[in-house]
Amino acid sequence: MSAYKRRDFLKLSSLSALPLIASAVPLNTFATEKQQPSKDSEAVYFINDGIFYRPEDFINKLQEINAAKPIERDSYAEGGEIEKLLNKFKEMTGKEAAIFMPSGTLANQLAISYLCGDNTKAFVQETSHVYRDEGDAAQTLFNKRLIPLAKGKAHFTLEELKQSVNYHQEGEVFVGGVGAISIETPVRRCDNQAFPLEEIKKISAYCKEKGFKMHLDGARLHMATAFTNSTVKEYSSYFDTVYMCLYKYLGAPGGAILCGDKALIDQMHHLIKIHGGSVFTNWPSAAIALHHLKDIDEVMEKIKLKTKDLFSLFTQLKGIKVSQVENGTNQFNVSVDKSIDATKLNARLRGEHNIVFGMPREDGFVKIKVNPTLLRRDNKLIFEAFKEAITFAKA
Repeated sequence: MSAYKRRDFLKLSSLSALPLIASAVPLNTFATEKQQPSKDSEAVYFINDGIFYRPEDFINKLQEINAAKPIERDSYAEGGEIEKLLNKFKEMTGKEAAIFMPSGTLANQLAISYLCGDNTKAFVQETSHVYRDEGDAAQTLFNKRLIPLAKGKAHFTLEELKQSVNYHQEGEVFVGGVGAISIETPVRRCDNQAFPLEEIKKISAYCKEKGFKMHLDGARLHMATAFTNSTVKEYSSYFDTVYMCLYKYLGAPGGAILCGDKALIDQMHHLIKIHGGSVFTNWPSAAIALHHLKDIDEVMEKIKLKTKDLFSLFTQLKGIKVSQVENGTNQFNVSVDKSIDATKLNARLRGEHNIVFGMPREDGFVKIKVNPTLLRRDNKLIFEAFKEAITFAKA
């Protein structure tokens, strides 16, 4: 169930990390002082959900975008590129309104708090970001009680939700009301497994009947839609609010978008301000995100098809085996034979082939993710790189 931590890609992708593993490989594995380091803009990363730009590449991309059409700045997340971005998200989600926020945590917490109103209970996945990775903000700042479901799993069922609701309503003396149900999909802590769409439909119908509101943590929603053959608009239709991230696969340095009905979103401007989330200008994030949103669905489909073809080629490799995750999206498990030195394999792939792979985790698997960087290179070249690196790592 382990997944890459956000900082793993920095450790693995940095050229400065190579000396740490130099003792494990021959000196001629690495470039000499006269050689230029591999370009990050040409690297294939198997550890990210999207493209994470280095400063130089980010600046170059902004210049490219600005040359095609001058970037318009915003003021406190209004006007300019931000306005264009918000319109794009309204169109994608089918919601009345949208607003920019500096982080996904703020988007999740403000949405859940507002949806709950005076009710105190919100039901969430035990593995969700809201429950495990947001500093107990719901309890400490918003006086909301998060009730976890499906411990260690990516999703809960309608029946599990009903049982928990009944348990808390019937078994407590002073009963606080149920306000909202929050669902994350895909789930980072569960190998990017998707919450089954059919189960979401059932839960949504039940919540409408009971008067419970629903929030979607869709930080990686485009991954879910691509690998579950759905759309952002369909997923969004079952929820009152939808949060989507700007940096996980859209290349922005940060930021989040929250979508919902106009009455709800209109309240967010004040709530963002009082929680210290107002940022003077945000056009760099908006410009990069807009650039990648132009063809995001087409790119995701290409990734999915290219992945299938690449892993078909990988069946010819001796020593590594790729397996799918149940209800999986863009993350896969790779077993590496004990005859292969994983450290040498990683060093060779990075040093000679500009491919960032990863190391085995607690469960013994290398957790790899496919993303737009896969489109930078022909599958046969990637296959040959792995074939050479595996031979080297066995030596």
